[in-house]
Amino acid sequence: MSSQFSLLPGEALLHISGPDSLTFLQGQTTCDTRQLRAGHALPGAFCTPQGRVVCDFLLSQLGDEHFALRMRRDISSHAAATLGKYIVFSHAALDSANEDWQIYGCWGPEAAERLEALVAQPRGARFGVVADKGVVLVQLDTDGEQFECYVDTRARPRFGEELASHLEAGSESAWRRLQILAGLGRIEAPTIEQFVPQMLNYDITGHISFNKGCYTGQEVVARLHYRGRPKRRLYLARFDGKIAAPAGTELYTSDTDQSVGNLVNAAVAPDGAAVALIVATAAGLASGLRLGTPEGPALEIGELPYALEHD
Repeated sequence: MSSQFSLLPGEALLHISGPDSLTFLQGQTTCDTRQLRAGHALPGAFCTPQGRVVCDFLLSQLGDEHFALRMRRDISSHAAATLGKYIVFSHAALDSANEDWQIYGCWGPEAAERLEALVAQPRGARFGVVADKGVVLVQLDTDGEQFECYVDTRARPRFGEELASHLEAGSESAWRRLQILAGLGRIEAPTIEQFVPQMLNYDITGHISFNKGCYTGQEVVARLHYRGRPKRRLYLARFDGKIAAPAGTELYTSDTDQSVGNLVNAAVAPDGAAVALIVATAAGLASGLRLGTPEGPALEIGELPYALEHD
């Protein structure tokens, strides 16, 4: 078998339920929840009034008036507490403590075929969703080789064993590497409220709707889109994986002690090389970026799978 799966304990679902769920999210997040359908997921972000990203997410429908925001586990409690300040007068409720659901990643050229035997035929489009037998399956790419499975363990308690009979066991690190290579910057605990969405290329990756109307932080995000340009952007980089570099690590050039960026996400490959997403200034990128200090290891800049066309 040439396709793999892994449980993703570093990911979590922030559940939201009730008749006002999508109306509430429409007024708080960067995506247009009117576009959400049972067969389609939506990427988005939730920002502070100053336009700084509290969390990124992938929004899916799990059931009748039951939705979930998939995000990193280390930020889910903070995101729930911050969103909770606004939900008081809505007929909706947030739940960050629900452990009945598990998240799996599945990837590889045969992943769609293998999953069809367990769930249902994938829809074949990026962010396409099928729900069947206690599993919500979300396709993350256009080629049909990367999927997330949200599993209700009450309905499908042995789903991990079912996956193991159809796909090879992989690792969460390998899954994260794929997301990094796709240029999808993720908020982790050290980078909460550090970036505006455009720094993470969310205006290019589909996380922002610029015609949905008002939401928390919208004035700042829209002003930058229509009247300015981000001073920092997200780039792909590589470095020696033996070097410890957590999210938020500052970046420098060799000729200044002023930070010109930050590491956003990183994952180490079996050969010891690390692949990362970084936020940096164009000037810093041109001068050569170093990790941690002006004397730190140099970063090798790679090519994203999309163009920074808005610049």
